[in-house]
Amino acid sequence: MDTGKRKRLLAAGAAVGLLAGAVAVGSPAFAEPGDEAGVEVTVEIEEIREPGVLAMTVAADSVLLSEDGSTLLVRQFTGTLPTVTVTDTRTADEVPAGAAWAVLGSATDFVGDADQASIGAGHLGWKPKLIDGGDTGLVSEGEEVVTVLDEPTQPGNNVGLVDQELLVSTFDSGAVTPGEYTVDADLFLRTPADVEAGAYTSTLTLSLFE
Repeated sequence: MDTGKRKRLLAAGAAVGLLAGAVAVGSPAFAEPGDEAGVEVTVEIEEIREPGVLAMTVAADSVLLSEDGSTLLVRQFTGTLPTVTVTDTRTADEVPAGAAWAVLGSATDFVGDADQASIGAGHLGWKPKLIDGGDTGLVSEGEEVVTVLDEPTQPGNNVGLVDQELLVSTFDSGAVTPGEYTVDADLFLRTPADVEAGAYTSTLTLSLFE
């Protein structure tokens, strides 16, 4: 056999050997039947924290005024505003910087149930009374507002509950939260002595602002 032919046969044999070796190395491995593995999955779920709120509630939706303290010239009817509660459940960082809250009240005219002439809201006054203002000293009641039939007890306060008079307030919301504060007020309706008899109704609207 000549030399060239022998070299070609050796080269072919080497190639077959390499191919066989490659097949042997790539053979798949098989797991034993019944083998298993577990993976533990964990999660930590935090409690949902609702944001705090500033809210107002009123203990009742009506009050009956009764005659008390009338004179020959002026008839007077008195009662007590149902307790108003301001609740603030916010944290200090939930309160806007420089915020202050207040509850204001205004009344409509007293309308008669039998077409008698109305009694103007200026005839209704109040004297707020703080029940619980907390320990900070930063929550306070509003000033007395007397009626149009009265001499003023403070400059210009003889206007009645015509236009958003102050019931209770704080000048620093962040300093009084969280907290719960209560207030009521003495109510008094003063009319001329010749006011027409009958039932009258007014709506006193209380509003919380911040």
